[in-house]
Amino acid sequence: MQIGIIGTGYVGLTTSLAFAYIGHQVYAIDKDPRKVEMLQRGEPPIHEEGLRELLHLTRSQLVPTVDYAGLADCKVIFIAVGTPTTPSGEADTTYLEQAVIELAGVLKPDEVYHLVVKSTVPIGTNRKVQTLLRNELKKLGKNTEVSIGSNPEFLREGFALYDTFYPDRVVVGAHNREFFNVMRELYDPILEQTFEAPEFLPRPSSYHLPPLITTEPTSAEMIKYAANAFLALKISYINEVAGLCERVGADVMEVSRGIGLDERIGSRFLQAGIGWGGSCFPKDTRALNAIASEYSYDLDIVTAAMRVNERQIQHILEKIQGEYKVIRGLQIAILGAAFKPNTDDTRDSPGIKLAQELCRKGAYVRMHDPIARVDFSRLEDCENVQQCDGLAETIDGSDVVVIATEWRDYINQDWNHLLKSSTILIDGRNCLAKYPFESHIKYHGIGRGNRR
Repeated sequence: MQIGIIGTGYVGLTTSLAFAYIGHQVYAIDKDPRKVEMLQRGEPPIHEEGLRELLHLTRSQLVPTVDYAGLADCKVIFIAVGTPTTPSGEADTTYLEQAVIELAGVLKPDEVYHLVVKSTVPIGTNRKVQTLLRNELKKLGKNTEVSIGSNPEFLREGFALYDTFYPDRVVVGAHNREFFNVMRELYDPILEQTFEAPEFLPRPSSYHLPPLITTEPTSAEMIKYAANAFLALKISYINEVAGLCERVGADVMEVSRGIGLDERIGSRFLQAGIGWGGSCFPKDTRALNAIASEYSYDLDIVTAAMRVNERQIQHILEKIQGEYKVIRGLQIAILGAAFKPNTDDTRDSPGIKLAQELCRKGAYVRMHDPIARVDFSRLEDCENVQQCDGLAETIDGSDVVVIATEWRDYINQDWNHLLKSSTILIDGRNCLAKYPFESHIKYHGIGRGNRR
C-alpha cells in the first residue's frame, strides 16, 4: 500500500519506518529541509534505538520529502505533527490545521482518501479536521471524498520502534466502516505478527498478539489522554508515598515492590524519583485538565498528580538545604539533561528544571548527559549552568552530585573511586540504591532516608 505521513518527529518517523519495513511505500513529509536531508542520507534526526539501522533497511521503501505532491497518490495519509502546549494548557493544533490546508491543495478530485489523525489532539479534533478539510476542498472546487479517523500512539521514548512493532493494542476511532477495513489491512502484519522481526529488535518470546480496538473518534482521542494521565498518576502516587516513607523511616523501594506484586496494581511506573517530564505526560495532563475546564468539570486527581510532580524538584532542594542550609555559592553537578534514558529529548526535563531552580538560588551548576545537548543560553535563569562533555569534569570539586536521569553510564560507574572527597550524592532515580558506598560518600535516595 502507498501511504503518506505528515511529520517526522518521534511518532511520525517511527510509524514511517515501521510501515516501510513491513512492505508499504511511505512518503514521509516534513517542513524542515535539514531534517529531510538527514533522513535522505540515512541519518536519524533524533536519538532512538534502532532508527539508523531501520533507515538503512527501508531506503527503497521510504521517501523523505518536503513536497506534499507525493501525497496525491497515497490513499492513506497520517498526520503526526506536533501539538505543543499553549499558555492555557490546551494542545495547540496550529500545525495540524496547516497540514490539512496544504493537503487539500494536492488531493485529486473524484478520488477517495483516508486521513488518519495520529497526533495527540483535543477531544473533538476529528470533527474539526473534517469540517476544515471539507471547506478547503469546496473552496478549491474538488469533489474529493475523504474519510477521517483517529489512530493514537502509545509510544515510550527510547523504545518507540519496539512499541510500534510490538504494541499492546492498536486503537482506531472512526464512523466509517471502510476506514476500519483499510486500517485493519494496513496494520495486519503487526496485528498478526507475520513480518520477519528485525535482528536488532527481536520479537519478545512472551509477546501476545495485540487486539485492534475499534471505537468512535471521541473515545479514541480520550483513550490517549486517559492512558497517559493514569501513568503520570502512578508515578506521582509513589512519589507522594516516598515523601511519607522518609518521615516514618520506611523504604519506598520495598513498599513499591510489595504493592507492585499485586496484579491489580502492577510494578510498572511505581519507581519513586525526581518526577516525570518529556513530551507526553506534562503536555497531556495539562491538556486533559484544559479540556475538563471547557466542560466545567474538575479533574481533582489529575491536578493533584501535577502538583506532586512539581513538588519533587523542591524535595531535592530541601535535601541540599538540609546538608548545607544555604545553597548560594555551592557547586552542584547534575547528571542527566534528557528527561529519561535512551533518548535525547530534554522537553520538561526534571534535571533542567532543577538546574534553573538552583541558579535562582545562587548556585553554580555543571550538567552532564551522555547524549542530550542543551543550549542553556536560550533558557531562563541558566546563566550559571555549564554543560560538560566528561563525567569526571562535571563532578570535580562539586559539593553535591544529583543523578536526574538513570543512564546506564551512571549506574555502572565506580562511585567510590569517582567521588574522592566528602560528597553529598542525591540519587534522584534510586538507581544506585544497592551500591556499596564507602563512608566518605553521603547518599540520599528518594523515599529512602539518608544512607552511608
